[in-house]
Amino acid sequence: MIEGLEGTNFSWLGDKYEGKVRDVYNCGRGEVVLISTDRQSAFDKSWGVIPLKGQVLTQISAWWFEKVADVVNHHVIANPDPNVLVVNKLDMLPVEVVVRSYLTGSTQTSIWVNYEKGERKFGGITLPDGMKKNDPLPTALITPTTKSGEDVPITGEEIVRSGLVSKGLWEEVTETALRLFRRGQEIAAQNNLILVDTKYEFGLDNNGRLTVGDEVHTPDSSRFWVADTLEKRTSAGLPPESLDKEFFRGWLIQQGFVPSDPSSGAQPVITPEVQTMLSQKYIDLYQRVTRQKFVVEAGVSSVAARIERNLRAYFG
Repeated sequence: MIEGLEGTNFSWLGDKYEGKVRDVYNCGRGEVVLISTDRQSAFDKSWGVIPLKGQVLTQISAWWFEKVADVVNHHVIANPDPNVLVVNKLDMLPVEVVVRSYLTGSTQTSIWVNYEKGERKFGGITLPDGMKKNDPLPTALITPTTKSGEDVPITGEEIVRSGLVSKGLWEEVTETALRLFRRGQEIAAQNNLILVDTKYEFGLDNNGRLTVGDEVHTPDSSRFWVADTLEKRTSAGLPPESLDKEFFRGWLIQQGFVPSDPSSGAQPVITPEVQTMLSQKYIDLYQRVTRQKFVVEAGVSSVAARIERNLRAYFG
């Protein structure tokens, strides 16, 4: 398998910010370069690299941005390399907008983990007792989190009351997020998939328009289940067949990692077999959703060198 892209160092592009997965370069002139690396994060920790993951994230996100362009303005200007998006710089809102349609999850902010702890009120709706993991929710719920080193759940009322987002803008954000989610579910259903939940990040462009940024409906930001195997697997007491990062989260827990107390449990090392399986799941999702073959450019010895070549050509 091709060597994974751990990071980039293109000082000529401008100031660099290194996120969990993306290297972000502020180019000036209102443009930002987003380079999706192959870094793998889970439970707010970094776990090495998954080859080709960054290409999948970029290409599936670019595809989705086109598919939702009639729903909301998006930040994409160009896609000059399989791992790169050039985007408009946004004034990002300080919250992440999570939309959920199933009672599931394994992270500390997930609705299932908190339901197990006794919490019943989510997104303004009170869920009944007796629900089981992976049950469908009565309606799609919005469960926002703060943007920080560790995501913290916050209600819409708290967002408005604290002045993080104005009341009118927050109403626009939630309405838009639900429309985006419905579009995602419709397209997923056409391809024998269920869009279970997802995360959106919004900002304002230089004209003050609400704009979706970061990524849309990727296997990092979303859960996708295979639709026609769900009922059979649920009846057999098996987890849904997933094509996303949840497989990796589950593997970590099986190896003894403790999400609620990360320093106390095992610190697994990703095996080549897990790298390959996760990479294939991401590629499989891309091909199912887009109905396009995932193509890896032949003869590329260094993904970083290819990215630099394509970016220098783009910026002239």
